Amino acid sequence: MKIALAQMNVHVGDPAQNLQTLTKYVQQASLAGCDLVLAPELWATGYALSDWQRLAAPRSAGMFAQAASLARSHRIMLGGSLLEAADDRAYNTFALHSSTGELIQHYRKMHLFRLMDEDQWLGAGETLRTLDDNGARFGLAICYDLRFPEMFRQYALAGVSLVLLVAEWPIKRIDHWRTLLRARAIENQMFVAAVNRVGTTNGETFGGHSTIIDPWGQTLVEGDTSAGLLTAEIDLREVERVRVRIPVFEDRHARYEIATDSE
Repeated sequence: MKIALAQMNVHVGDPAQNLQTLTKYVQQASLAGCDLVLAPELWATGYALSDWQRLAAPRSAGMFAQAASLARSHRIMLGGSLLEAADDRAYNTFALHSSTGELIQHYRKMHLFRLMDEDQWLGAGETLRTLDDNGARFGLAICYDLRFPEMFRQYALAGVSLVLLVAEWPIKRIDHWRTLLRARAIENQMFVAAVNRVGTTNGETFGGHSTIIDPWGQTLVEGDTSAGLLTAEIDLREVERVRVRIPVFEDRHARYEIATDSE
């Protein structure tokens, strides 16, 4: 499977310009023979959360429909998060469209990031989402989710071999990003493909360093802080080979009890 990461700048509140930028990367990824291209978190709008009533749309309309058309016209799977309007509120929703433009899976961000006021403007998702494709199982995650290892462990226990993660992660905490991505891949013996935006908005500079990491924790590709398309080919059979070599999931305890006494 060949994956492309569209490490792009995101112009806040300007879906038309962001769609134009992403279209360029999707074209490049399609010409490069990629199966999947990932766009950053809230790639169409950025964190214009207070303006969600203008920018958000149901999953069958607005920028969701534009993403579907983009995937279909270039015959490539396309994933990224968008502002979804539902139940009289907005959600930060990862939408994954097939190469025919079908919305094959979606995931609403569960862990809302207070430093970006997500808890004030967005509803929280309640369900993890997986997708089976060509004998492999994928899991979906968004940015702040990376700091919650139990989420990734649940994916691993459900047979996920590749987690797709989209983000707007700041440069000042980019060491956390790089460390946590490797940790999630190593501890769960899975591939992690993560795309992060670049550029500066309201004094906050975002750190790029989009990357794909294999189940051994080896970095297959990693960007810097400039915009660009990154690609890497992965062999999903490597997950099973690693899990057989070091049988973490066979050796783990089902639960852990903490004793406060000395006996």
